[in-house]
Amino acid sequence: MVLKTTYTEKITPLRTSDMQPTVVNHRLFLGIVAFSVSFGLGLIPSWDFTRALFTGIITVISTYIAAFYVDQRRKNYEMLILASLQKRIREVEILKFQIIREINQIEEHRSILYAESQQLKNQIAQCRNQRDNLHRDLSNFVGQKKQLESEITSLKYELRNLEKKQLELKDSFAAITGEKRRLELTYNLSLAEITQLKTQIEQLQKQRQEIENNLTLLGRLKPQLEEKLYELRIEIQQLEAEITEQNQLFIATKAEKNTLESNLNLLKNQTDVQQSELYQLQEQISLLQEERDLLQSQVWELLQQMETLNQESVYDFPLAELREPSENLPQEWSDFLQSLPGHEIQVLKAILEQDNPRAMIKQIAEANITMPNLLIDSINEIANDTLGELIIETDTETPMVSEEHIVNTKKMLAMYEGLITRSAAPN
Repeated sequence: MVLKTTYTEKITPLRTSDMQPTVVNHRLFLGIVAFSVSFGLGLIPSWDFTRALFTGIITVISTYIAAFYVDQRRKNYEMLILASLQKRIREVEILKFQIIREINQIEEHRSILYAESQQLKNQIAQCRNQRDNLHRDLSNFVGQKKQLESEITSLKYELRNLEKKQLELKDSFAAITGEKRRLELTYNLSLAEITQLKTQIEQLQKQRQEIENNLTLLGRLKPQLEEKLYELRIEIQQLEAEITEQNQLFIATKAEKNTLESNLNLLKNQTDVQQSELYQLQEQISLLQEERDLLQSQVWELLQQMETLNQESVYDFPLAELREPSENLPQEWSDFLQSLPGHEIQVLKAILEQDNPRAMIKQIAEANITMPNLLIDSINEIANDTLGELIIETDTETPMVSEEHIVNTKKMLAMYEGLITRSAAPN
């Protein structure tokens, strides 16, 4: 919109009614000159005033006709230039709107990608937590498994020992009963058989010390042996019951182990699938980032082109008048006015004249494809370079000119408006 208004303001002074007196004066002067020259040249050879007057009138008419055709061709050429400039302005505005729309689309796409990346991070964190929990559960199960295996091995070893003891006891009991019968029947028959029984008892005592002690006391401790045998049977039954319970517990733990291994394999497969999906998403994100960089470079080139166009469309003020010192405005303020572009002067004017200039500053920033804060910072930087201090206070809700610089700022803007009117006025 700034470009369009600038070009129209440059062209419209040529077509207004203010140019009519000047054109009439030029044409009158042209007719007088043509009539004088023709009258003089026609009068010199023959000194015929009527013929010279007739020649002058014909020359004036032909001159006006030629000037009319020249003006028409000039007007047609100016209209063609005006139409081409308006077409170019429209194309630039369409390009600006397309760039703004593409920038908005890129920002939306970036926000969507950011939200998706956050979701992926949350999912990855959840997967990591699940993995850590599974590792802890597996370590616990492995420790329990090892403990159960050690207990099972110890129980198996004890069971084997008990089975060996049981066989030894059965053998010893059978031998003791046989020996008891034979001793009762043949005790008084033969001392030789007693010696043989003693040798057999000594052999049994070598196998087990407890059984040897029991063999020496068999004749005296028969009821005690029977009681012990009954107690051993009860213990054997208890051990068998414990062994069955341990076997059932072992089967249950084995089934749980199988289920845990199947769940672990399933979780490993799921983690592999998620890792593959994450790798694909990372590749897509890298491709989207490359596309974003390419679009940013294109947008930067277009912004540079727009800035060059904006710089071409700025008012062409008479810089010589700005360099001349003014009685009311100091020289550094003239230099400051000369350094400011047209749109920043409009921003400064809006801050000084309006109570809430934010809407106007935003409109100027959108027209120049920038931001309001950047415009204000640019004005302060130029003021700091030329005046040595900042003139706009930015720590308030609405930007405002400092009280000590309000007078010089008003003078500068008045001088700027005067330059505009003088540049727009006809020569």
